[in-house]
Amino acid sequence: MLTYPQVINPIAFHIGPLPVHWYGLMYLLGFVAAWLLLYRRLHANTYQHTFTTEQLSDIIFYAALGVIIGGRLGYMLFYATSDLFAHPLLLFQTWKGGMSFHGGFLGVVIALWFYSRHINKSLIDITDFIAPVVPIGLAAGRIGNFINGELWGRVTDVPWAMIFPTGGDVPRHPSQLYEFFLEGVLLFVILWFYSKQKRPRWAVSALFLTLYGFFRFFVEFFREPDIQRGYIAFGWLTEGQLLSCPMIIIGLALFAYAYHRK
Repeated sequence: MLTYPQVINPIAFHIGPLPVHWYGLMYLLGFVAAWLLLYRRLHANTYQHTFTTEQLSDIIFYAALGVIIGGRLGYMLFYATSDLFAHPLLLFQTWKGGMSFHGGFLGVVIALWFYSRHINKSLIDITDFIAPVVPIGLAAGRIGNFINGELWGRVTDVPWAMIFPTGGDVPRHPSQLYEFFLEGVLLFVILWFYSKQKRPRWAVSALFLTLYGFFRFFVEFFREPDIQRGYIAFGWLTEGQLLSCPMIIIGLALFAYAYHRK
């Protein structure tokens, strides 16, 4: 059994009386890394769709708004509906964790749809462009979850199990690290190299939807279901798996459509 690093403090530092949390810094790191990689790709002329540097910055800004607003609102609606109505101000306490990927994903799509209309470009061209770097933010967010000691896995006796401060005195799967690797590192590597070659429109976005959905569905078998929801069907289906199913179906359909159009 591995030892959870007790010395980790969720608060990185203070600016006066204001605490700066590692969780928030991980999001900032993800957005900055995404901008740098996309900037490099634009100026290396290795991507088929052209955006200006100013448009790239705007895309990241709109995506960040979508992630934060959609992610927090999605979490409260999908996983903590009763808390939202009982204590509405919890919606703004993002530093405590509680962000839904699926809500953030919808928030990004909506925000970028508005921006695509502003610059007279297709939404799919924007999503094909940014999809390869999205896993960087996902990886950073899972490290933030690990530092917060939240979203731990189910009880297990595997040699790498950990006892989390908020997870009781039983060893658990470090499912945040599983997600860091699958949804972050592995998904980034696949999408980055796949998108280096010219692909049909829709294909990169479709591959992201499909692979993320599969990876998330798989990891949910090791992750403890959210206490507010538990298992929602069949004694094993979780909210995360249910929300990932449409991503897989739509992703596969769009992937087939992209190559059929080609």
